[in-house]
Amino acid sequence: MVNILRGVNLAVTAGESVSVMGPSGAGKTSLMMIVAGLEQASGGTVRVAGQVLGSLSEDGLALFRRDNMGIVFQDFHLIPTMTAIENVAIPLELAGRHDAMAQAEAGLKDVGLGHRLSHYPGQLSGGEQQRVALARAFAAGPRLLLADEPTGNLDNDTGKLIVDLMFRLSAEHGTTLVLITHEPALAEKCARQIRLEDGLIVTDSSAVAAAPQTGSA
Repeated sequence: MVNILRGVNLAVTAGESVSVMGPSGAGKTSLMMIVAGLEQASGGTVRVAGQVLGSLSEDGLALFRRDNMGIVFQDFHLIPTMTAIENVAIPLELAGRHDAMAQAEAGLKDVGLGHRLSHYPGQLSGGEQQRVALARAFAAGPRLLLADEPTGNLDNDTGKLIVDLMFRLSAEHGTTLVLITHEPALAEKCARQIRLEDGLIVTDSSAVAAAPQTGSA
């Protein structure tokens, strides 16, 4: 067995924005998958929004994600046979919301895609697909947004639009943001920056900020 993460101890407060950087293979995506309950840690405790994930069944984890998390991936992960509005409505329909389609339409309008409701992912640009993914992630008002390289497949201008949109939506919803990125400039947009190497947290800007200052003026 290979231990990808080794003794990671990380606490993120509600409403905080945190970036996670590090070289390929450092454990960034594994950390996100464990926080999302998509992979199980071999040891330790994972607690999200007061819930210990290890105590939940697979069905329980799916329900917890539906009610508390939004996830945005580099590759969009839209269902190709469903329209934009249908993709956004999925989490709302799974939650039994009778206004799912109306809320999905409002969400797409909020990300500037009110004119693309009936378009399929294959008819949308990469930036438009990521905007659909963001609208879907925020559809149910998540307490936590996990974003894994959300601009990785986009050009610089489109990536900036997506980043601005993601931070705006997070602020409006009061959503905690954990962002995985290779881009230092993007990481700096978060209030807190963490760096992983070989499965360990090697730097945490909050620890640096909290450290007592020495020296004379």
